[in-house]
Amino acid sequence: MLKSIENRPPKTTMEVFKMLPEGTRCELIDGIIYMSPAQTISHQGTLTSLTGQFYNFVTKSKRGEIFVSPIDVYLDNKKNAFQPDLIFIAKENGSIIKEDGIYGAPDLVIEVLSKGTKEFDLTKKKNVYEKSGVKEYWVVDTQTKICTGFQPVTKKFVEFKKDKNKITSALLHHTFKI
Repeated sequence: MLKSIENRPPKTTMEVFKMLPEGTRCELIDGIIYMSPAQTISHQGTLTSLTGQFYNFVTKSKRGEIFVSPIDVYLDNKKNAFQPDLIFIAKENGSIIKEDGIYGAPDLVIEVLSKGTKEFDLTKKKNVYEKSGVKEYWVVDTQTKICTGFQPVTKKFVEFKKDKNKITSALLHHTFKI
């Protein structure tokens, strides 16, 4: 059953999104709610490996925090709430972490490409991450094992690294293997 907002029906798509039950696999992209199925085995395996490496590195270096999907990342108040596969938030930006999600741009975002989300990850979501101020964005293709990194240059994402089987983060100055 949907929760009501102050005993009234929701007026915006964001209000509908926030009413969905915890754990619902969906994202709000440009004001439209997109549902997604569970991750594939290769997607889950890649994400699990990266999560362990990022967790160990970030915990040891005490540089911030990492979070893994599903966690809601609100990049604006109206049209976009994403569930990136893996995010890093630097210690100095910890104020964007709230109990019900992340409110603002993470420092680093990784999306593991899936057949159903690839187009969004490489276009619409990439554009929103760019406009929101994400400092480093990676996409990992589980089929080819190609990892592509983007950083903003004069507020536009530019590809800065492409490697097979590894992410070499310019922000963290560390290499993670997939």
